[in-house]
Amino acid sequence: MAAIFLSASIPVIGRGQYYKTADPFLIQCAVRELTIAIVRKHKIVWGGHPAITPMIWNICEDLGVEYRNSVILYQSRFFDDRYPEENQRFDNVIYTDPVPGDIQGSLLLMREQMLSRKDLIGAVFIGGMDGVEIEYNIFRHFNPEAFVLPVAAPGGAALNLARDSGYFSGRDLENIDFATLFSCYFSAK
Repeated sequence: MAAIFLSASIPVIGRGQYYKTADPFLIQCAVRELTIAIVRKHKIVWGGHPAITPMIWNICEDLGVEYRNSVILYQSRFFDDRYPEENQRFDNVIYTDPVPGDIQGSLLLMREQMLSRKDLIGAVFIGGMDGVEIEYNIFRHFNPEAFVLPVAAPGGAALNLARDSGYFSGRDLENIDFATLFSCYFSAK
């Protein structure tokens, strides 16, 4: 089963200007609709963001999806004492080694291991902050031929990626019909 990388987070004040365009409700809606659209056809791979991991766990529970076959959660051991409790419910977490005393080095190591997977066919970017932009660049480095879908309407870093990529134009940047967007986009994948 091919895998799709999900880069998503909810921007917070104090970490750049991303929060000014971000709508946490729309980020949650987009993550939910993406998961519903693809979880039975593709594995979802993501780095354990504390706002996203509980969402994916709840969605998989609602759908009755078997985690082992459907999702792969990456987590850096740098955050050993700060994992969301939902991490314990996934039995297929891939833990990466920490870089002692270096949060950015630990995240880079995790991202490189996660994004160099050979089964990734594409990536979806929703909301987010600088980490989304970093993951976009690393993903493109390891997967230059894979598709990239930045979802603009929830705002954040993904909005910047959508504008810069030219994938969306005008009204499309504001489209919040995520179910239709993902259904159409992934029907051919």
